[in-house]
Amino acid sequence: QVQLVESGGGLVQAGGSLRLSCAASGSILSIGIMAWYRQGPGTQRELVASISRRGVTDYVTSVKGRFTISRDNAKNTVYLQMNSLKPEDTAVYYCNADITGVLAERLLNYWGQGTQVTVSS
Repeated sequence: QVQLVESGGGLVQAGGSLRLSCAASGSILSIGIMAWYRQGPGTQRELVASISRRGVTDYVTSVKGRFTISRDNAKNTVYLQMNSLKPEDTAVYYCNADITGVLAERLLNYWGQGTQVTVSS
């Protein structure tokens, strides 16, 4: 069974940094696009950043220049380095990935369980 497990969330003061990690585990044939979403209090889930297998990245405007998404294909892991954090970055951050598993033999979309990021002012 394929799973995504996030880590690295926590409480930080405004201007601080956090690094989120998300590791895919299970019987995996390949992983396509990996991404981070977030959902703040009373808001809809939004795409924060995405990265293709070849490393092409895209960011929501509000985090450009502050957040960096990266991946290690050998470790089936995606990272989100968050710098210059602001209180409005407070949210539950979710990992998302398109994965072809051995059992499914087709591309499926998976979500992690989410990790809380809280930025105090």
